[in-house]
Amino acid sequence: MTAKSAYLGLLLSLAFSSVAAEPLVQIAPAGSQSALTGPAQNFTGQVRVDPLFVADNDINASAAYVTFEPGARSAWHTHPAGQRLIVTSGVGLTQQEGQPVQIIRVGDVVICPPGVKHWHGASANSAMTHIAVTGMVDGKSVTWMEKVTDEHYHAD
Repeated sequence: MTAKSAYLGLLLSLAFSSVAAEPLVQIAPAGSQSALTGPAQNFTGQVRVDPLFVADNDINASAAYVTFEPGARSAWHTHPAGQRLIVTSGVGLTQQEGQPVQIIRVGDVVICPPGVKHWHGASANSAMTHIAVTGMVDGKSVTWMEKVTDEHYHAD
């Protein structure tokens, strides 16, 4: 083996080893993760959660499509790293503790700051779906609290 071919072999092995070590773009096919029913202790009414991705070493946040049937809603809760909601269909409601209920519609982005007590869900007459992107602190993304009562939900 000549010095030239040995050098070329070294260059090729370095090139291929660096390519193999590079991260690869991955695709999680739609529907590849099983949908979940929103647990009754954290939600009122019918709620479906379709996971999109989980937190990992590359991004410290998870995301899911969450669909609330009319009148369905989350319990009061907080997020240690905050949450972003992007409404993708229907009409919903959200409320920060101590503030009035707000209507949310397709295209609205709700920014829930870290530690702020709030709830969200569908309006009484329309289903609502949002993408929820939720950060994590020490492996925790949410602290669940008491349910939103029917009286509170229907109050003006």
